[in-house]
Amino acid sequence: VQLQASGGGSVHAGGSLRLSCAASGLDFSTYGMGWFRQAPGKEREFVSSISWNGGTTHYADSVKGRFTLSRDDARNTVYLQMNSLTPEDTAVYYCAADYFGRAYYSKGEYDYWGQGTLVTVSS
Repeated sequence: VQLQASGGGSVHAGGSLRLSCAASGLDFSTYGMGWFRQAPGKEREFVSSISWNGGTTHYADSVKGRFTLSRDDARNTVYLQMNSLTPEDTAVYYCAADYFGRAYYSKGEYDYWGQGTLVTVSS
Protein backbone atom coordinates (compact mmCIF):
# COMPACT_ATOMS: atom_id res chain seq x y z
CA VAL A 1 0.00 0.00 0.00
CA GLN A 2 1.27 3.44 -0.88
CA LEU A 3 -0.20 6.86 -0.16
CA GLN A 4 1.47 9.69 -2.03
CA ALA A 5 0.70 13.14 -0.69
CA SER A 6 1.46 16.16 -2.84
CA GLY A 7 0.50 19.78 -3.38
CA GLY A 8 2.21 21.41 -0.45
CA GLY A 9 4.15 24.63 -0.81
CA SER A 10 4.62 28.16 0.44
CA VAL A 11 1.85 30.74 0.29
CA HIS A 12 0.98 34.05 1.88
CA ALA A 13 -1.79 34.36 4.42
CA GLY A 14 -5.16 34.35 2.71
CA GLY A 15 -3.93 32.12 -0.08
CA SER A 16 -5.05 28.67 -1.14
CA LEU A 17 -3.55 25.28 -1.79
CA ARG A 18 -4.96 21.96 -2.85
CA LEU A 19 -3.39 18.85 -1.43
CA SER A 20 -3.75 15.49 -3.14
CA CYS A 21 -3.29 12.00 -1.82
CA ALA A 22 -3.00 9.27 -4.42
CA ALA A 23 -3.45 5.72 -3.16
CA SER A 24 -2.26 2.46 -4.64
CA GLY A 25 -2.17 -1.14 -3.53
CA LEU A 26 -5.55 -1.08 -1.86
CA ASP A 27 -9.22 -1.16 -2.78
CA PHE A 28 -9.50 2.59 -2.50
CA SER A 29 -13.27 2.85 -2.88
CA THR A 30 -13.79 0.90 0.35
CA TYR A 31 -11.40 2.91 2.50
CA GLY A 32 -12.07 5.90 4.66
CA MET A 33 -9.46 8.63 4.25
CA GLY A 34 -8.15 11.27 6.56
CA TRP A 35 -5.76 14.20 6.73
CA PHE A 36 -3.69 15.09 9.74
CA ARG A 37 -1.04 17.73 10.28
CA GLN A 38 1.93 18.21 12.50
CA ALA A 39 3.48 21.56 13.24
CA PRO A 40 7.03 21.83 14.62
CA GLY A 41 7.11 20.86 18.28
CA LYS A 42 3.49 19.79 18.32
CA GLU A 43 1.63 16.53 18.15
CA ARG A 44 -0.02 15.31 14.98
CA GLU A 45 -3.59 16.56 14.91
CA PHE A 46 -6.74 15.73 13.01
CA VAL A 47 -7.69 17.96 10.09
CA SER A 48 -10.41 16.22 8.10
CA SER A 49 -11.77 12.81 7.13
CA ILE A 50 -14.14 11.29 4.63
CA SER A 51 -15.96 7.97 4.61
CA TRP A 52 -15.64 5.31 1.94
CA ASN A 53 -18.64 6.59 -0.03
CA GLY A 54 -18.09 10.26 0.63
CA GLY A 55 -21.30 10.41 2.59
CA THR A 56 -19.65 11.54 5.81
CA THR A 57 -17.01 14.19 6.24
CA HIS A 58 -15.54 15.67 9.41
CA TYR A 59 -13.44 18.75 9.95
CA ALA A 60 -11.46 20.10 12.84
CA ASP A 61 -13.00 23.27 14.22
CA SER A 62 -9.89 25.19 13.26
CA VAL A 63 -10.39 24.49 9.54
CA LYS A 64 -14.16 24.27 9.28
CA GLY A 65 -15.50 26.58 6.60
CA ARG A 66 -12.05 26.99 5.02
CA PHE A 67 -11.04 23.44 4.04
CA THR A 68 -12.97 20.99 1.87
CA LEU A 69 -12.19 17.30 1.56
CA SER A 70 -13.36 15.30 -1.45
CA ARG A 71 -12.57 12.01 -3.11
CA ASP A 72 -12.35 10.74 -6.66
CA ASP A 73 -12.55 6.98 -6.66
CA ALA A 74 -11.83 6.80 -10.38
CA ARG A 75 -8.42 8.33 -9.65
CA ASN A 76 -7.88 6.69 -6.24
CA THR A 77 -7.27 10.17 -4.90
CA VAL A 78 -8.54 12.45 -2.17
CA TYR A 79 -8.23 16.21 -2.37
CA LEU A 80 -7.99 18.71 0.45
CA GLN A 81 -8.85 22.19 -0.79
CA MET A 82 -7.46 24.73 1.67
CA ASN A 83 -8.60 28.34 1.44
CA SER A 84 -8.01 31.43 3.57
CA LEU A 85 -4.79 29.97 4.90
CA THR A 86 -3.22 31.45 7.99
CA PRO A 87 0.26 31.01 9.50
CA GLU A 88 -1.36 28.66 12.04
CA ASP A 89 -1.96 26.21 9.19
CA THR A 90 1.78 25.78 8.70
CA ALA A 91 2.59 22.10 9.17
CA VAL A 92 3.45 18.86 7.48
CA TYR A 93 0.21 17.37 6.22
CA TYR A 94 -0.26 13.60 6.19
CA CYS A 95 -2.95 11.52 4.55
CA ALA A 96 -4.10 8.24 5.99
CA ALA A 97 -6.35 5.34 5.03
CA ASP A 98 -8.74 3.34 7.17
CA TYR A 99 -9.62 -0.24 6.26
CA PHE A 100 -13.11 -0.04 7.74
CA GLY A 101 -14.13 2.84 5.51
CA ARG A 102 -15.10 5.25 8.24
CA ALA A 103 -14.32 8.93 8.71
CA TYR A 104 -12.34 8.73 11.92
CA TYR A 105 -11.01 11.57 14.03
CA SER A 106 -8.35 9.56 15.81
CA LYS A 107 -5.00 8.93 14.18
CA GLY A 108 -4.82 5.59 15.99
CA GLU A 109 -7.65 4.22 13.87
CA TYR A 110 -5.83 4.52 10.55
CA ASP A 111 -3.99 1.64 8.97
CA TYR A 112 -1.79 3.31 6.36
CA TRP A 113 -0.01 6.65 6.19
CA GLY A 114 1.57 8.74 3.49
CA GLN A 115 4.91 10.49 3.76
CA GLY A 116 3.61 14.02 4.30
CA THR A 117 3.73 17.26 2.37
CA LEU A 118 4.87 20.57 3.84
CA VAL A 119 2.59 23.60 3.88
CA THR A 120 4.12 26.93 4.88
CA VAL A 121 1.95 30.02 5.27
CA SER A 122 3.68 33.35 5.78
CA SER A 123 2.06 36.45 7.22
